[in-house]
Order: sequence, then structure tokens, then C-alpha cells
Amino acid sequence: MSVYKGIISNFKHKKILVIGDVILDQHIRGSVNRISPEAPVPIILQEGESTYGPGGAANVANNLRSLGAHVTLVGRIGRDMEGKQFLKEIARRKITTRGIFVDSKIPTIVKTRIVAHHQQVLRLDREKAEQPCDGKLAQRIYNFIEKNIHQFDAIIISDYGKGMISAELVRKICSLALQNKKVVTVDPKVEHFTYYQGVTSITPNRKEAENAIRNIKITQSDRRRLAIHSDRLLTHAEIEKAGVELVKFLRLESLLITLGEEGMYLFERGKKSTHIPTVSREVFDVTGAGDTVIAAFTLSLTAGATKFQAADLANYAAGIVVGKMGAVAVTTKELLAATKVKN
Repeated sequence: MSVYKGIISNFKHKKILVIGDVILDQHIRGSVNRISPEAPVPIILQEGESTYGPGGAANVANNLRSLGAHVTLVGRIGRDMEGKQFLKEIARRKITTRGIFVDSKIPTIVKTRIVAHHQQVLRLDREKAEQPCDGKLAQRIYNFIEKNIHQFDAIIISDYGKGMISAELVRKICSLALQNKKVVTVDPKVEHFTYYQGVTSITPNRKEAENAIRNIKITQSDRRRLAIHSDRLLTHAEIEKAGVELVKFLRLESLLITLGEEGMYLFERGKKSTHIPTVSREVFDVTGAGDTVIAAFTLSLTAGATKFQAADLANYAAGIVVGKMGAVAVTTKELLAATKVKN
């Protein structure tokens, strides 16, 4: 049995907690045959019923479940029909919903994508922007995590900047994780990078890393601590310099920067950086690729992979999903087939 095959075979034994901003994805599909006489916009004739799926942190959970892990999702929904639809979709995928809390002050976040002839024509978002959890709800969420943390092998924080993740919550989770020797990884929000000091790993893409550097330099009083002179990561030398400094500044064990068609860069504390070339054959849709990366990376770490092996497996997983339409989940069968060169 190859190393990668052995790691993937361990996925089914792992239990992962995902906490973050949950979203209900809605897809409406149709065809365009004419332009509206009322305005210069296409008329889309809907074909079939709307379909729904997990988005945001819920898509991370969906990827983990598709890879065989046992997953508990922590997030909040509104007291509305969309919230009920969300719970139905999550339960159908056998993701544990006991960590989903109802917040009557917000609507369930919904992203509606209208697709015609395999192309996204319009996206309509429904949300109450950056509405933080009130004190009572935040405490209930933390109490749930504290009570159950011993059950999990790792915690993934999926921060979409919708108000679920706060600096205090991240600090408390990191403290709990340290006490219980749990892996903590973060799919980051640019403005929140300073929240994540001391986590196991964060997985930004190139643009997120650039914007985070810019944001840190603007907001931090002691700017000399982040010894990066440029916030543009155009060359490998610039990426390497930024990665090393971010690991030091945020006191991370590792940092994985995704670069699209150029692959990924892995930085580990005290080790030389590693460039991992892309394995995708054709990029069709990058929707949800970041969710796939952090799911595969984190799950691999809990299943016995080194950080390089985990990053490599995440790279293979991302290469699978970008060749498909929409936010889809990779399966263990697909991942095994993609890594057969390693067998």
C-alpha cells in the first residue's frame, strides 16, 4: 500500500469540527434565447426546479464528508424557510447539525446563482452584512465547542467575514486546541489575519495574502514587525519572502498559499519553503476550490500526513474540483485515481 493510499484510507476514521459562516447555495438553470424589450438584459427561461447545496463553511464540511470523515458543523442560520432548507441539505449529506444555532436577528445567508448554457449569468446574495453574534449566542457556541472538543481530531475555521468569527472566539478556540493538542487550520478573511496568531496553518490564495499584507501594514502600530516591503506577490522570490515573514509574524506552524494555475507554496516554521506545481488539466470553475484545499489539507494532517504530503494531496483535490462546474466536493475515489502516480 502506498503512503498516499494509506493516508486516504485513514480519512474515514477522523472526526473534524468545522466552524464558520454557513451559506445556502441556490442554483437556477435555464437557457437564453432573446434579449428583454424592457432593458438590455437576457431573458432566461428556467429549466427544472431550483437546486440547493451547502456553501461557505458548509462546503468545507461537505468536502470533508465526501472524503469520508465524520463532520460536525458549527454555524448560525436565520429563523426562516431558507434556514430549514439549509438544515435539510446538511442532514441529507450526513453532516452533524447539532452545532447549528438559530439567530433570529439575521436571515440565513443565501447565494443564488443563475446559470445559462453552462455560464453563470448572475449572482444574487441575501445577507445582513457582517452582523456579529451577540454575547449570549457567542457564549452558547463556545460552550458547545468546549464541551465537545475532545471528540474531534481537528478544528477548521472557515471565515467568510459574515460575523460568525471574532477575534475573541478564535483566541478561545486556539487556547482550547492547545490544551487538548488539536490541529487548528483557518481559511482566512483578509481583514482578520491578525486573529489567527498561533494556529496550526492558514490557507490563503495569492490575492488574499497580498491584501492581508497591505491590511496588516495599515492597521498594525509596529509595522516593522512585518518585514515585507511589497504587497505584490508576482515572483517566486516575493512569495517566498512574504510567506516566511507571515509565518513569523503570525507564529504559525505552517502557511499554504494557493496560486491557481501555478500550484501552491508551503511554508513551515524552521524549514525551507516548497513550491508544489499544479496538477489540474483544465480550469473550468474555481468556485469552492479554497474549501476543498483546507478540507483535504486538514484531514490529511489528522490521517498521518506530513505537512508537505497534506499540501500535495490538497493540490490534487483542488485540481479535481476546478475541472467541474460549481462548488462540488471531491471523493476519495477521485483522489485515489488522481494520485495513482504516487502508488
